[in-house]
Parts: sequence; C-alpha cells; structure tokens
Amino acid sequence: MTWLVRHFQWIMLVSGLLTASMIYVAIAPQAALLSIFGETFEGPLADVIVRTWGALIALVGAMLIYGAFKPASRPLVLTVAGASKLFFIALVLMHGDRFLARQAGVTVVVDSIMVVLFAAYLLARPKS
Repeated sequence: MTWLVRHFQWIMLVSGLLTASMIYVAIAPQAALLSIFGETFEGPLADVIVRTWGALIALVGAMLIYGAFKPASRPLVLTVAGASKLFFIALVLMHGDRFLARQAGVTVVVDSIMVVLFAAYLLARPKS
C-alpha cells in the first residue's frame, strides 16, 4: 500500500484528466449522449440538464487534478469524486445491460477501478 500512497499523485492526475474529458458533454450534448448511451435526449430542458451534467463531471475532474497537487485536499476530493462515480455506476447498472454495450459500459469499468483506488488510498494514507 505504500506504493499506492507514494504514486497516488499520478493516479489522481490520470483520473482527473479522464474525468475532465467529459467537458465534451457540455460542448456537444447530443453527440456525447449518442456515443455514451446510444440514445439522445431532446429539447431545451434536456439541453440544460445534459450540459450541466457534463460541466459538473468536468469540475470533478478538475478537483481530482487539484487534489493531485494538494495532498491536504485529497480526502474531500476523493470522497466527492468517489461518491459521484458510485452514483453513476449504480444508475447505469440499474438499467441492466441496456447501456453497457456502449461507452457507458467502459465508463462503468474505469470508474469502478477509480473508486477502488480512491478507497484504498483513503484507507492507506498517513493520518494527520
């Protein structure tokens, strides 16, 4: 576990960059939804909701990048990011395999790995 703690800055940086890439959803919501879920969500309200969702995910990615360089912020950042990712994973899995064949399935796997790493770090880190 000391290896994980020692190299966690890089894990957070990669996780943050991958998560921040969801800014794509805020920029091109319909194309992103089609790519991620294989479906679209139309109308002005859908546009607001989907763009906001993409921006919030990108902000979580920015928080992970920030936390990579500010170790004191890591417990809060990892808790928020982990909770957000767990919520997404649960919602996708609640729909069975409907979205798993698309990019959402890959995201579920990658986010699950991130959540495990985040939890392992939080358990292994030196307590102040």
